Amino acid sequence: MNNKKEKKEKINVVYSTDPNFQYEYDEETEAETLAPEKQNLRVSLDSKQRKGKIVTLVQGFIGTENDLKELAKLLKNKCGVGGSVKDGEIIIQGELKEKILTILKDNNYRAK
Repeated sequence: MNNKKEKKEKINVVYSTDPNFQYEYDEETEAETLAPEKQNLRVSLDSKQRKGKIVTLVQGFIGTENDLKELAKLLKNKCGVGGSVKDGEIIIQGELKEKILTILKDNNYRAK
């Protein structure tokens, strides 16, 4: 860890004069990725705060950030559009709800 990041992760301490003091670190644990059959994904359309443009949202993924990005990459490639991953949800540009549902079901994901 670099020194700057290390300082930000220390919790419950402002200053200590004890030379043997051990810092507590905020440990973020990522959820283990569930199998595709156990995922319960929700696909919806949204245009709020997007200047009137419609996007397709895929929500409810349980797993690591890397696995979420891999799924987003698969969806973007199959649909031939752009998109991103933010706050644990996949944002795909365009009104592609039916196509995304088909792709997810072909890859054994449970989706509504």
